[in-house]
Amino acid sequence: MGTGVRRRMGVEERRQQLIKVALDLFSRRSPDEVSIDEIASAAGISRPLVYHYFPGKMSLYEAALTRAAEDLAGRFEEPHEGPLGARLLRVMGRFFDFVDEHGPGFSALMRGGPAVGSSATNALIDSVRQAAYEQILSHLGITEAPARLELVVRSWISLVESTALIWLEGRRVPREELERQLVHDFAALAAVSAAYDPEMASVVRTFAQNEPGDSPFAELAARLISLAS
Repeated sequence: MGTGVRRRMGVEERRQQLIKVALDLFSRRSPDEVSIDEIASAAGISRPLVYHYFPGKMSLYEAALTRAAEDLAGRFEEPHEGPLGARLLRVMGRFFDFVDEHGPGFSALMRGGPAVGSSATNALIDSVRQAAYEQILSHLGITEAPARLELVVRSWISLVESTALIWLEGRRVPREELERQLVHDFAALAAVSAAYDPEMASVVRTFAQNEPGDSPFAELAARLISLAS
């Protein structure tokens, strides 16, 4: 039988535990609705001890956001293997895994929460967007994006964010369909831009040539052709 003696955590270990507990609570409810007392209770410590590690809920919230931002940015990482459409589809799957797991917290971060509007929070949101932007360019094999390509990629990232927020309100569209639609949206945005710009046309031709007949991009083309017939 055990002695029942609880092991004392080190400073950094306790900080990481509190961040994990807070992130879990903020993921299930708006941060405005979560109290320090709840965080302390979930961590199995006293309220004063929480303040020993974090000066207040705002600082703990920002620490939890940092952890979430690192996680979310990592969802856009994907091996450079196979056609672009399939890669983007896998990225969307991981992105919506995050949205599913952290719905209220994701919504609070994007729409308004206790730390939203602060320079630290804005920097975190921007870091996720920039990581996503750089990953997409990497998959396209481009380091310096032409002006129209930058518009397409950044507009698509904003579309993914806003679509996820609307979806969370009622989940009225099946998630798998939405993920595929967003991949189609990327192709559509790129194709429209290509109609106006030779550089974009070259980018679209390059990734379209490597798409198999059953890829998401090929599926979009088939759907559009069927509408015109």
